[in-house]
Amino acid sequence: MPVPATPPTAERQLLRDTVRIRIRDAIIDGTLEPGERLHDDELIAWLQVSRTPIREALGDLVRAGLVEMAPNRYTKVAMPKADEAVEAVQTLGVLFGGAVRLAVPHLSAAVTREIVRMIDVCLSDLDREDGPALNTHAVALFSTYVHHCGNPALVKVCTDVTDGLAYKLRVPDIVQVLQWESMADSFVALREATQAGDPLAAELAAEQLHALPGRRPVA
Repeated sequence: MPVPATPPTAERQLLRDTVRIRIRDAIIDGTLEPGERLHDDELIAWLQVSRTPIREALGDLVRAGLVEMAPNRYTKVAMPKADEAVEAVQTLGVLFGGAVRLAVPHLSAAVTREIVRMIDVCLSDLDREDGPALNTHAVALFSTYVHHCGNPALVKVCTDVTDGLAYKLRVPDIVQVLQWESMADSFVALREATQAGDPLAAELAAEQLHALPGRRPVA
């Protein structure tokens, strides 16, 4: 009988994923800075792969919102813009609110304790007005809810879009873009609702944390 051929795209797909993850990590940790041009030859030398998986990986990162591309002009790390931050945080709120509602009734005592610890870290970031730290820690916090939500479809959607949306919040004036002073109460409400196992109250608190249009009131 004829021997079925191995699909030719399997190895390339795996390589594409590896390349995407390495470029993504370099963007997230700041090795590749906002606005930095991405040249194929330099990426080939760094990653030691051919041009094809690099272009495929960059296409994935364009769709994720981490890379900007204009054909025959440039490929560069995306530049977060303040006017996109509110839309991004609200979109995260829609996704994370649902994940919180699904996860809270099923959290173990150990996971609940870890979430409480992570919320306290976010509150500390708020006290210091450390926007970059809050962004990192809040994404980790809500990713924990997502991981325990029990809905594989929602997990996939959140995994696909969280990096790009959270990256849009890396603007220098994020403290002014969001209603910073009201967030502490919402984090406290999220902590209390999670500890009480109240999914609706937890969902509402998560949405209040993210539905934050307008600027911080002037003291």
